[in-house]
Amino acid sequence: MAPEQWQPEVRGPISFETDSWGFACSIIEMLTGVQPWCGRSVDEIYDAVVRRQEIPPIPSGLPPAVENVLLGCFEYDLRSRPLMTDILRVFKSSQNSVHSDGGWTGHGSRILPDKSSSGYTEWFLSKEDLKVDDVVRSRKPPNSFKPENMDVPEGRVVGVEHNTEGESFVLVRVHGIHDPLRVHVSALERVTFGLAAGDWVRLKEEDRRHSPVGILHSIQRDGSVAVGFLGLETLWKGHFSELQMAESYCVGQFVRLKANVVSPQFEWPRKREGVWATGRICMVVPNGCLIVRFPGRLTFGEQCSSFLADPAEVEVVTFNTCPGMVKKYQHLEDLHWAVRPLFIALGLFTAMQMGFSVGRKLRGAKAKKLQSSVIQKDGQHVDGQVAGNPAWLPPSMANMLSKGTSAAAGR
Repeated sequence: MAPEQWQPEVRGPISFETDSWGFACSIIEMLTGVQPWCGRSVDEIYDAVVRRQEIPPIPSGLPPAVENVLLGCFEYDLRSRPLMTDILRVFKSSQNSVHSDGGWTGHGSRILPDKSSSGYTEWFLSKEDLKVDDVVRSRKPPNSFKPENMDVPEGRVVGVEHNTEGESFVLVRVHGIHDPLRVHVSALERVTFGLAAGDWVRLKEEDRRHSPVGILHSIQRDGSVAVGFLGLETLWKGHFSELQMAESYCVGQFVRLKANVVSPQFEWPRKREGVWATGRICMVVPNGCLIVRFPGRLTFGEQCSSFLADPAEVEVVTFNTCPGMVKKYQHLEDLHWAVRPLFIALGLFTAMQMGFSVGRKLRGAKAKKLQSSVIQKDGQHVDGQVAGNPAWLPPSMANMLSKGTSAAAGR
């Protein structure tokens, strides 16, 4: 089973791409005579497929295009898998491939890149067929929600080109630029009624049966949409007018439960003070479910290191938005469990350094005071001797005084 089939309402939704995973498992069994994960228990397969995201070994010696499509079938994110039409096209194109000592030759045997320069698989990109009059914009990098450095902020397709190597380009008319831009199709995404596949959306009228926040999987040119919502086993089908834009989440963000959430849908750890802990998103499931880890929480043995979260119940936390030094320090503690011991060690070291410094200054001041007292006593003793016995003065001074007295008496 594909990863989303183990818990379809949590790790789903189940879609056409789910069949691609099962088809690839059948092909591997046909080629090797052994079922993938043969001999493992159900719990071991769950741990391998769902938690550690393992894939079965692909038999060697296959045409490169066939090997590539089988690898694509085992993508953890179902949106990155090929559809059955893509799989059949690759198998048909490889029928006439011939293997020789130099490798595979023939149509359909070229090695296809696993990931494009944009970070998406070729199968993900092939699901969007751009046409003339489509509104497009630059495609955001995976796990990103900020449209930074957009070469095409928004424009309209005025032409489509295909070269001999099978690559496609479109001519995009952008407001403010005289000549159309020639852009590779993989760098663009279609925007229909202000929405694009991959956007975070929220239902205007919430349904208590599932989370109101989800991820848009597709939007057709007539306005019909398919959305993955946490709590539904399959894609939600509806119209774009029923949706509105929602806050985006991506891998690497820190989140915590909202203040008004008293009983979250999934288990969520607390801090020592009893408040909800802050965790970092390590994965976003196609239905919007967030998999969160807590680097500031030290775990031992079999303790759970990751938790699930409903995107409608959490909010993003950043260092810049934390009010006051106390909140900023607490956010630093959420970065890693070693922050508090480090600060304690740093504080002890600073206190020791200050103690040594103050001790040296006190000892220095005491020594100076003692020396000043000794000098003062010695000076008073010298003054008393000079007043009572002038002969005690140094010889040179006594001679000078005696000569001055003699000169005065002669006059």
